Amino acid sequence: MPRVAVIGCGDVATVHFEALAAVPGAELVAVCDTDPGRRAAAEQAHGVPGHSDYATMLETVRPDVVHVCTPHNQHADPAITALQRGINVICEKPLASTMDDGERLAAAAAASTARIGICFQNRYNAAVQAMQGRLASGEFGAVLGGSATVMWHRDAAYYASRPWRGTWAGGGGGLLMNQAIHTLDLLQWMMGEVTGVSGHAATRALGGVIDVEDTAELALTHGNGMRSVFYATLANTANAPITVDIVAEKATLHLRGDLTITHGDGREEVVQERRADSGGRDYWGVSHQLYIADFYAQLGQEGPFWINPAEALKTLRIIKAVYAQSYPDKLAAIS
Repeated sequence: MPRVAVIGCGDVATVHFEALAAVPGAELVAVCDTDPGRRAAAEQAHGVPGHSDYATMLETVRPDVVHVCTPHNQHADPAITALQRGINVICEKPLASTMDDGERLAAAAAASTARIGICFQNRYNAAVQAMQGRLASGEFGAVLGGSATVMWHRDAAYYASRPWRGTWAGGGGGLLMNQAIHTLDLLQWMMGEVTGVSGHAATRALGGVIDVEDTAELALTHGNGMRSVFYATLANTANAPITVDIVAEKATLHLRGDLTITHGDGREEVVQERRADSGGRDYWGVSHQLYIADFYAQLGQEGPFWINPAEALKTLRIIKAVYAQSYPDKLAAIS
């Protein structure tokens, strides 16, 4: 029976608490948040003790698993502290707010007997699993190229509610680190190793509200010379469905919630995405519960969890490369 603690009781912790309730035998034993109001609300909602300091909580409670649901710049240190104590970790995306912290966390994971997973839960979406699996099978022939878009909307009130989101120090970036990172992760996962990044990030709609980017475009070169392109913005008037399109020799695969496969002979197949109710936001997707259930099901197995820090570093490197090209005068702040 795994004993579980949650560090960070803000917005995304909602779906972690929901998912934990569905894990057989999992027992929530403690919560931690530096904000007294959020901490008290979590204590009352879940009937467990609250702590203001994660290191003290980990030392006194000694959970088997800890969920890190803090702001981006507070991911690495709690996760590393847990790993050094042999405590398993589920960490929200991104891996970290800086490359240095990401690499420290990857090194700590490699040195620990505990397991850690990074929340790229959209890899568990039914349509995504079908898309990646069938591409990997080779049935469509060689992959020729791909593209993806994230066309969403955020306003000043969104950033005012959590001021760390719109800053380099708190978020490690903007749109790419917070919203578009999941779709960028899917694109690089399906298309393969990224060997070249050319991109630009800018603030198009939220100038004066945030310090970071709200729009980005990039082209990626993959290991076999393929190219994929990516466009994302928060300047859209609404949250449109994300898209991932991949062109292969014998078919084109279109992901827009559901997956549509258009074969070379004109036939079409559709793989429907699951629908799930949650207290979380709909744009977080439907697969946190599957991701978390799978992590717990694999506890005690040897070797790293498949979405581990080394895997998550791939997407973080792409984002930081775009920032280096877009903000050469801010390298110290954005690396």
